[in-house]
Amino acid sequence: MSEIDARTRALLEAPIAPTLLRLAVPNMAVMLAQASAGMIETWFVGKLGVDALAGMALVFPVVMLMQMMSAGAMGGGIASSIARALGARRRDDANALVVHAIALALLFGVAFSAALMLWGPALYRRMGGTGASLEAALVYSNCVFAGAVLVWLANSLAAAVRGTGNMNVPAIVNIAGLAVLIPLSPLLIFGWGPVPALGIAGGALALLVYYAGSCAAMAWYLWSPRSLLRPSFLHLKFRRELFMDILRVGVVAAISTIATNVCIAITTALAGSFGPEAIAGYGTAARLEYLLVPLVFGLGGPMVAMVGTCIGAGQRERALRVTWTGAIIAAVLTEAIGLAAAVFPEVWLRLFGSDPAMIDAGTRYLHAVGPAYGFFGLGLALYFASQGAGRLFWPVMGNVARLAAGGLGGWWALQLGGGLLAIFAAQGVALVLYGLVNAAAVAGGAWFGRIGWPRGPSAWRTA
Repeated sequence: MSEIDARTRALLEAPIAPTLLRLAVPNMAVMLAQASAGMIETWFVGKLGVDALAGMALVFPVVMLMQMMSAGAMGGGIASSIARALGARRRDDANALVVHAIALALLFGVAFSAALMLWGPALYRRMGGTGASLEAALVYSNCVFAGAVLVWLANSLAAAVRGTGNMNVPAIVNIAGLAVLIPLSPLLIFGWGPVPALGIAGGALALLVYYAGSCAAMAWYLWSPRSLLRPSFLHLKFRRELFMDILRVGVVAAISTIATNVCIAITTALAGSFGPEAIAGYGTAARLEYLLVPLVFGLGGPMVAMVGTCIGAGQRERALRVTWTGAIIAAVLTEAIGLAAAVFPEVWLRLFGSDPAMIDAGTRYLHAVGPAYGFFGLGLALYFASQGAGRLFWPVMGNVARLAAGGLGGWWALQLGGGLLAIFAAQGVALVLYGLVNAAAVAGGAWFGRIGWPRGPSAWRTA
C-alpha cells in the first residue's frame, strides 16, 4: 500500500467544479484536436468532389467506431482501472495495468484491420455505396485500417495518462500533432513538387502519421521520470484480474459504442435511399454530433478519473457530486451548439461543400436533431461517469434504447413513405431517450444497487 500522491489527493479533496473545469480544458483541447484532424481531412477531401465526400461518409461511422472504442470505451476502461487502483493506493497494479492495456491495444488493432480488410466492401455496399463513391470508400478504408494498431495504441497510452488525472500531456501531444497534420494532409492529397497527389488515400495516410507521432510521444512520457506511473516489461507476468479490470468496463462500454455507431450506420443506409448527395449531406451534418463526442469527452476524461478515484477511496457522495456537476455542464454546452446548428445549418455544412442537394439533406438533419443535442450531452457525460464507477449496465441500455428508436423508427418512417426529415426526426427522439434513460438510472441509485426512489445521500451511503 503506497502513500497517496498530490495529484490523486486533489481528485479526492479539491473543490469539484474548479477541479473538473481545470482538468477539462486541456482534455477538451486534446479531443477537439483529434476531432479537428478528421474535420481538416474532410474539408480537403471535399475539394475532390461529392463522390469522394460520399465515400468518406460511408467509412466515417466505422472510423469513429474505432476511435470511440479505443479512446472512449476501452480507453475509459483503462483510465478507470488506473484511477481506482491509485485511489485505493495500489500503485504496483496501476503500473502493471499500463502494460496490460498495451497488449489489449495490439490485439484490438489487429482485429480491426483484419475485419475491415475482409468485410469492408460488403459493409459499404449495404450502406448504399455504389460506383465512384464506393470506390473512394474502399481506397480510404483500406488505407486507414491498415494502420488501425497506431490508433489503438495512441488512444490507450493517452488513457493511461488521463487515469492519473494528468490531462496536460495528452493535450500538448495532440495539439502538436495537429500542427503537423494541417500542412501534411493537403500535401499528400493534392501533391506538391516531388510529392505525388494521392487523392483520398493521402488524407488517410496523413491521419496515420498523426497517430504514429502521438504513440511515440505518449510512450516517451510514460517511461520518463516525469510520469506518475512506472510501467515496466521486465519480469512482467500477465494477470487475468488486471485484464478483467479493464475489460469489464471497456467491453461493456464498447457494446454501447457499437450501438451508437450502428444507429448512425443505419441512418446512413436509410439516407442512401435518396442518393449519394443525401449520404454526403447526412454524413457531413452528423460530423457535428461526432464533434460533440470529443467535446463532452473533454469533461468525461476528468470525470472518469475523479469518479474512479473517489469510488476507489470509498467517497460515494463526492463521486455523485462530480457526476452531476459534469453532466449539467455538458448538457448546457451541447444544447447551445445544437440550437445554433439548427438555426444556422449552412454555416456548418458549407465548410465541406456547396452541392445544393447535399446542403438540403444536411439542413433537414440539423433542423430535426440539433435541438436534442443537449440530451445527448447529458447522457454521454453520465456514461463517462459510469465508466469511472465501473457500472455500465444502464448506459448500455440507454444506447440500446437509442438504437431501437433511431434505427427502427427511421426504418418505419421510410416504410410509411416519410422523407429524410421523418427519418432524421427519429434520430432526435432517440437522443432524448438516451439522455433520459441514463439520467434516471444514475438518479435512481443504479451504481450502488437496484434502482429505486426516493434515493438520497443517506441511501447511497448505506447501499
